Amino acid sequence: MEAQAPSSYIGFLQQPCLYQNKAIMVSVSADLFIGKFVAILESEAASIAGVRDQVDVIKQELVFMKSFLEDADSGEQAHTQVQKAWVASFRDLANDVENIIDEFMYHLYEQQIGGRFGRWIRKTVHFPKNLWYKRQIANKLQKITVALRAIPERNQRYGGAAAVEGKSTSEDIRRWGQNQAESSLYQKEDELVGIEGDKNMLLGWLMDEAKHQTVVSVVGMGGSGKTTLVARTFKDDIVKRHFECYAWITVSQSYVIEDLLRRLIKEFHKAKKEEVPADMNAMSYNELLEILVNYLETKRYLVVLDDVWDVHLWEKIRFSFPDKQLGSRVMLTTRREDIAFSSFGVESRVHKIQPLEKGDAWELFSMKAFSSYPNKTCSTEILPLARELVEKCEGLPLAIVALSGLMSSKKSLTEWSTVYNSLNWHLTNNPLLEPMKSILLFSFNDLPYRLKQCFLYCSLFPEDHVIVNNGLISLWIAEGFVEHVEGLTPEKVANGYLMELIFRNMLQQRFQETLPACKMHDLLREIALSIAKKEKFCAVHYGSEIAVEETGALRLSIQTTNGEIGSCTSISRLRSFLVFATGVSSFSFSNKLPFDLKLLKVLYLRDVPIDNLPDRVTHPYPNLKYLNLSRTPITELPESIGKLRNLQTLTIMDTKIVALPRGISKLINLRLLHVGRFISGNFIGVRIPSTISKMKKLQSLGYIESEGNIIRLIGSMTQLTSLGITNVKERDEEDLCASIHEMKVLSVLF
Repeated sequence: MEAQAPSSYIGFLQQPCLYQNKAIMVSVSADLFIGKFVAILESEAASIAGVRDQVDVIKQELVFMKSFLEDADSGEQAHTQVQKAWVASFRDLANDVENIIDEFMYHLYEQQIGGRFGRWIRKTVHFPKNLWYKRQIANKLQKITVALRAIPERNQRYGGAAAVEGKSTSEDIRRWGQNQAESSLYQKEDELVGIEGDKNMLLGWLMDEAKHQTVVSVVGMGGSGKTTLVARTFKDDIVKRHFECYAWITVSQSYVIEDLLRRLIKEFHKAKKEEVPADMNAMSYNELLEILVNYLETKRYLVVLDDVWDVHLWEKIRFSFPDKQLGSRVMLTTRREDIAFSSFGVESRVHKIQPLEKGDAWELFSMKAFSSYPNKTCSTEILPLARELVEKCEGLPLAIVALSGLMSSKKSLTEWSTVYNSLNWHLTNNPLLEPMKSILLFSFNDLPYRLKQCFLYCSLFPEDHVIVNNGLISLWIAEGFVEHVEGLTPEKVANGYLMELIFRNMLQQRFQETLPACKMHDLLREIALSIAKKEKFCAVHYGSEIAVEETGALRLSIQTTNGEIGSCTSISRLRSFLVFATGVSSFSFSNKLPFDLKLLKVLYLRDVPIDNLPDRVTHPYPNLKYLNLSRTPITELPESIGKLRNLQTLTIMDTKIVALPRGISKLINLRLLHVGRFISGNFIGVRIPSTISKMKKLQSLGYIESEGNIIRLIGSMTQLTSLGITNVKERDEEDLCASIHEMKVLSVLF
């Protein structure tokens, strides 16, 4: 039986002026909210007795809301303040639902602590209390349902009258982006820097002696200069003489294939000053295809498909471009490497845009920033700040041009310092930087909701921080961002997310020593932080700031380079708590970190100077799934570590810990256990208890010390994909071979 839309949505969907919101931020908010709730619905928490019906009701409401939002994305109406309030209501309800379910899971955990007899006593004595808790959560979810249904009703009362004139819609922004792209064809040569070498390479590919059709892809992140480079190549007189006809069209995220064919026909005819076929608007796809093929089949042509987002575009349009072995070429620009490296069925070449060299970046910045200065150069007092601003752009031409335009009106050191110290605010509020922000946000807005969450999470790391891929994947899994896919481990699914972000040029591929890693572009990070703060997704506090719950953020990153860390108060709703400390001599849990974080899933204290992990840390955090204590001076783990029953990742590399407590084997959900030290080029393993073999879900283990019958016992840990063992002796060889034989999925052995 097909589900029917709740009655509160019938009139809601029929109101053309209500919620037709094309602002990127609204779509982001709703995606994050619905994505978060769907993840909760997929979890075991959704099966709690007594609340399933309420969860199903809320899910039905959300399904129709999601469908509505997708329909609204095709609208043209203005963004309103009421719609902003609507999305804020979404966000707060999402957080409330997550809190309710996590609190209930915490209560269930409390009842399960202890042995079988202890659990029987608790179950018997507290049976009325358990019923009370179930009624409580059911009542709370009922209130959520009422609140969800009240949102559209409230907006029907206020939404229609709240339209704000003059706000840009996403369609306006798309059209503006297309105009900007095509205006690159008319950019002056003296405004361009550092593209001559790349241009000559592309000219060589376009006009080599090969007679077969070739696809040339130029790929790079938004604002990297792809379109500008291709425009300079396309406009070159040598190219115009080499090809008999040529056309340039901008594709963008939203396109209709028939419209693309019409535009191609017009461009080909216009370039040759020929009369355009009449009545094309009334022609079908087949009629347009026939005109285009007949026109091109006897000519050597050049086609530029600018700003391609759809990996299937080539399949839809390739039949428009006949290959008669005349040396025709198709060029495309894209932000997505999976498109650039697609199998086109013909010969293809790919050029990946690299950031501008420092000298070229400075030259481009200076052209506009100091155009009105004496001798067109800046003063010595401004020079260091100017250099640092250019560094923040990381060779991204769009950012360099935008910032240089902003700074061209700033003359004093005070004005330059103000912009430098509040760059995040300017990215969000300064109209001069809005075009740059919009172009960069296109990539973010094109992400599925799960990837939006994963991308925003990366902004919790400090500027220029290189993030090891495996560690980031573990964090995403702990937060619940990774969907369940039949037949795949969460790690493989999350790795697919990471590769997608890299292919889309949202993250930059790096290496940390020999480990695959990534980093965020500085300006993308600033934009991500502004989104995350607005959506209460996460927040970053610096130095001695006092972190409080005023922001409402569910994730907090404390970052300091001056040796000071502010205290954290009233942050009981936190999901992730990360500390990045440089120059800190000591860190006190009692002064800095509160102990009422019952909902905490991630605790990241790498490099933080703590000597021990108090017992009381393990008890209030039953939902903790990720704990990183690497490179801390900690000497031992408490026996109570076994209380963290939901822990999935424990990383204590390069600490002073030489042995793990027996309680470690109680972590039955642990997937990754990273221990050991690296001293003078050698790995020193950690002694582990023989009961470690109970941890059947462990996938990565190392570095452990070979002692007693450990090597024989680990043979029962058949899910291991990575294993590191030190101090292996000759007498261990038979046990080692036998254990390895049992590990069918082992792929890495140290």
